[in-house]
Amino acid sequence: MSLRNGLNSLLRPEESVLVLIDHQPFQLANVNSHSPRDVVASTAGLTKSAKAFGVPTIITSVVADRGGLIFPQITEIFPDQEVIDRTTLNTWEDKKVVDLVKATGRKQLIIAGLYTEICVAMPVIHALGEGWDVTVITDACGGVSVESHERAVQRMIAAGANVMTWLALASEWYRDHARTENTDAFVEVLKDFEPGIGIAFLWEQQLLKTPVESLESSGF
Repeated sequence: MSLRNGLNSLLRPEESVLVLIDHQPFQLANVNSHSPRDVVASTAGLTKSAKAFGVPTIITSVVADRGGLIFPQITEIFPDQEVIDRTTLNTWEDKKVVDLVKATGRKQLIIAGLYTEICVAMPVIHALGEGWDVTVITDACGGVSVESHERAVQRMIAAGANVMTWLALASEWYRDHARTENTDAFVEVLKDFEPGIGIAFLWEQQLLKTPVESLESSGF
């Protein structure tokens, strides 16, 4: 397996496409590798980051009439987006999903979903075998146990997948503070889903806009 390194290995928004798989109530009810709160928050942070950076996002469910609708925290970010409902556990065997991904013309395929060991691992391994550059966002995934999630991540890494968290991905898309066209949207994502960093950004902006005289007159 070739090593993943060098500038071209970093993810770029203009070359990325995101596929969100089965973030539904039935699956969430049996996620035990992460807290439900963390899975939903991380997935929403990932989704809002994709919108902020203009990354095409494909949302898919499995047997939604029994498994439930996609989390509203996702669909509210892309209110006009069609959710593709499947019967296949392996998303990469659903022609409609694959055709939509291919139509973007992008090769950096980013995947997150429930469960890690089933509906994430299968399409990741399948797509890798077809030559796609695949990244799994592990904190927007979840398994039925810690062991099942971890074994699935190990299996996907062994198959050649790259693994990251949603904040690492968003930061890699952002990459450069000089790219100010994305700064406001990125800070909004951080404020909502990574508030420790987001509030610090807002504080920094406040301080940069505060005249030195105001600090002196206040006794500092």
